[in-house]
Amino acid sequence: MAGAVDGMGSKYAALDPTDGPELDDAEVSRRRPSASVRRSKERFVYGCAIFASLNAILLGYDVGVMSGAIIYIQKDLHITEFQEEILVGCLSVISLLGSLSGGRTSDAIGRKWTMGLGAIIFQTGAAIMTFAPSFTVLMIGRLLAGVGIGFGAMISAVYIAEISPAAARGTLTSLPEICINLGILLGYVSNYAFSGLSEHISWRVMLGVGILPSVFIGVALFVIPESPRWLMMEKRVPEARAVLLQISESEAEVEERLAEIEEAANIMKSVNSEDKAVWRELLNPSPAVRRMLYAGCGIQLFQQITGIDATVYYSPTIFRDAGIKSDQELLAATVAVGFTKTIFILVAIFLIDKVGRKPLLYVSTIGMTVCLFALGTALTLRKHAEGLISPNLGIDMAIFAVCGNVAFFSIGMGPICWVLSSEIFPIRLRAQASALGQVGGRVGSGLVSMSFLSMARAISVGGMFFVFAAISTVSVVFVYFCVPETKGKTLEQIEIMFEGGKEWKGGGEVELEDTQHLIQGDKKSFSLG
Repeated sequence: MAGAVDGMGSKYAALDPTDGPELDDAEVSRRRPSASVRRSKERFVYGCAIFASLNAILLGYDVGVMSGAIIYIQKDLHITEFQEEILVGCLSVISLLGSLSGGRTSDAIGRKWTMGLGAIIFQTGAAIMTFAPSFTVLMIGRLLAGVGIGFGAMISAVYIAEISPAAARGTLTSLPEICINLGILLGYVSNYAFSGLSEHISWRVMLGVGILPSVFIGVALFVIPESPRWLMMEKRVPEARAVLLQISESEAEVEERLAEIEEAANIMKSVNSEDKAVWRELLNPSPAVRRMLYAGCGIQLFQQITGIDATVYYSPTIFRDAGIKSDQELLAATVAVGFTKTIFILVAIFLIDKVGRKPLLYVSTIGMTVCLFALGTALTLRKHAEGLISPNLGIDMAIFAVCGNVAFFSIGMGPICWVLSSEIFPIRLRAQASALGQVGGRVGSGLVSMSFLSMARAISVGGMFFVFAAISTVSVVFVYFCVPETKGKTLEQIEIMFEGGKEWKGGGEVELEDTQHLIQGDKKSFSLG
């Protein structure tokens, strides 16, 4: 890659005012931006990533608020258990339409305007749900909201990956997961705050509040720049260079990144990709692209089929099965789950670029397996061996296991899924492949959400969590064999790593040792840089 970059450097020589004779140390020091300028650029990059991540709040809020709102929807509209499952689970499946079309749309109109389109569609759906007089109208609004969420959530991670420097990309591309958790927490708090209203009004207010984040997204579009990689794909080099000047430490770094992006974008020409449609390449992949798809689509699938959406959507059902009776107590317990999920995603942000992706995934998947098994045990003992544990102990065990599950999810599977999906694919495939990666996750989420109540009636709620524990065990094996370590690598270096295959296959033993050190506790200070 270095040679390629050097070869491309001449193309931008006219744009680079630093070209010329070799500079001595004093001159280099003088031309290096000051600490205040560097901090200002870092803040700008973080600001762009935060604004782009607001889309994820919509997804999180919907997931969180629906878990409580469904209690009052059921009472007000008198929906059946089957309708409840469809209403809760359809959003995950229908968001596929937004995700799949979002990839093509983002290549056509740009990353940030695709986010704006998603926000508009979601606002429309949320408004329809708020004033829905019947289950049919409520479903129409739900479907529109799902499409909007699919648009925004898919492309925000891609946008962040494309503006982030390699050293902080893991942290920045984790921000959507932080916002999902924040949205879930806000949804839980909204449930609790408006639970005192009448059955006819409470759920409408809960759903209507979800419109507010999309308003901030609209404002953000006039603040954040377009992705420099998309601008380069559109041959808008001066605009791409202007954006890179805003987010890079020096003009030398700008020229290097321009050359790298241009070289990566031209790879398809050197391998006869110019006559090959993106979707055709994804459906008939090379060995390197196949490895990328295994990792990207697989991590999305396991993120969902280990039961996180069932835990979040149906937490009141879980706690009711554990022995909590009152609606307000159920909603208060879900707020505790939301706080736990949000706190631990913040921990992950500090660790992801320090420790690496794979060690955190080991801790996450192993911890989730233990907690899911413990939750299944607690619920089963209460139902079939009531005399063995006291009711209060059973409730405490269930709350502790649910909080532990979401904590371990948030420290690994939650954020790293976004990171890997947005960084492992080459530029020519990134938007479409990231959208395809959402398919496994959204389908898995929808199947889990739309079948949980029916399956729980057949094998019990505790039995369902034994099933999730078994799937989580398989996810540990998947991480070992299929997920590479991408910490500290540029997007172009990651592509080369997958092309070679050797580094992708190796390193499992080293990363397991890193995991042991992480569990023992790394007391060193962490920095976001």
